Amino acid sequence: MKKMFFQIVLLFFGAVFCFGQAYFETGEDLFMRNKPEEAVVYLENAITQDPANIKAFLYLGIAYEQLDRLDEAIAVYRQVIDKAGDYSANIANNLGNVYFKKGSVAEAERMYTRALDSDSGFAPSYLGRANARLQTGSLREAVADYEQYLTLSQRTSQHPQIERLVHYIKAEFADAERRRLAAEEAARAEAERRQRLLDDVSASLQSAADASQGLSTGAENVEGYEGIFELE
Repeated sequence: MKKMFFQIVLLFFGAVFCFGQAYFETGEDLFMRNKPEEAVVYLENAITQDPANIKAFLYLGIAYEQLDRLDEAIAVYRQVIDKAGDYSANIANNLGNVYFKKGSVAEAERMYTRALDSDSGFAPSYLGRANARLQTGSLREAVADYEQYLTLSQRTSQHPQIERLVHYIKAEFADAERRRLAAEEAARAEAERRQRLLDDVSASLQSAADASQGLSTGAENVEGYEGIFELE
């Protein structure tokens, strides 16, 4: 009896797996043919039937992104980000992209960093994080990420555009440094001018005090008189 029960269980799970695999294969085919709306139904069924199929979650999340169903994409990615294995960098990077689209730039940066923690050579996350850092004003960090992306993706069609952006940011850094040094020099010169003025005024006042003391009539002393007062 027990043997029959286990056989039935195995048959059941085998059938479920087969259905899940069939859903996934159809969904994957539609996804690859750029039919996200049709693919979604099959991929949803695939992850229901086989929750261990990380690739199905990845495709479904991307399909949701393509359909601008961003909150659903986040929910799907969040379900597997902690158990994505070899797809950890992909899932975290895609989460970063979705958060960036939603305007949650700080969270996007955090996800790109998480992707790079999983795979330090995952080039798209350097580009995504650079864009996020550009938005938050972390320009030096953004330049470092852009340069790392160019090192890893030397054939990217965006190479000239990114190089121009990096050159522009560095030129802004140099200009800002020149302005800082000029301001410091102006402040130093002004401080010296004021000190000279104070020194001149102080010296002038001291000279006046010395002159006053030299011309004193001795009013501080009691005058002495000779002779006798006569009363009339």
